[in-house]
Amino acid sequence: MQENDLFLDNYLRKIVEDFKGWADRSSKSVNKEWYTDPAPRIKEFESELQAKFGNKYIKILSGGSAHSFVVNTDKDSKFKKGDILMAASWSTPARNKPRGNIFDDNYTVHWTGTI
Repeated sequence: MQENDLFLDNYLRKIVEDFKGWADRSSKSVNKEWYTDPAPRIKEFESELQAKFGNKYIKILSGGSAHSFVVNTDKDSKFKKGDILMAASWSTPARNKPRGNIFDDNYTVHWTGTI
């Protein structure tokens, strides 16, 4: 088990929890004839959420799209290990500022990306 596994699991769990809240709210906001149970969408979203480990970053993928990146090295000139970076593209993080740090647990997560 790697040092950051628990913290990374918490980060992924926060992403899923935010998606659950959004799915519940959006399902209840529609006309009753259009209502659909959000449980299957939530289960699918959760099953597609994954972390891919690289030398510099952990890429968080959501259904084939890059959600965010987590710095996975102590040798970054601008960021510290565990910093959460928004995705600039499928393969590149936005290196303008960290959106939080998985080790601090003091960050906001949206299933659509970090803020």
